[in-house]
Amino acid sequence: MTANGHAVSVPVPGCTLCATPGDFGPRNLSDPRSGLCPACMAAGKPTRDGLERAVMIVAGQSLAAAEALSLATAAPEELAYHLGAVKRGLRAVLQLLAPVEGTGR
Repeated sequence: MTANGHAVSVPVPGCTLCATPGDFGPRNLSDPRSGLCPACMAAGKPTRDGLERAVMIVAGQSLAAAEALSLATAAPEELAYHLGAVKRGLRAVLQLLAPVEGTGR
């Protein structure tokens, strides 16, 4: 984003979703389908931004459920389930932050 709130184009060396090598146009932050290869557009795959939002929503729900659990009255099975859910949510969030192999980040 620029200082005046307009989106800027970001050059990308391949498909912004599947990292297929090629020139699929610049990544325009105001257009969620920009920079995608024809195969991703034809498959109707969600954009990376959409995937990131979905991961954050699911991780937040898992964390909220774990926070609502009463540790004093919870059965061991409940504790194990909620701990596993939080672990999976944290792993998914960390994978979003990890560099994508082959993108040069």
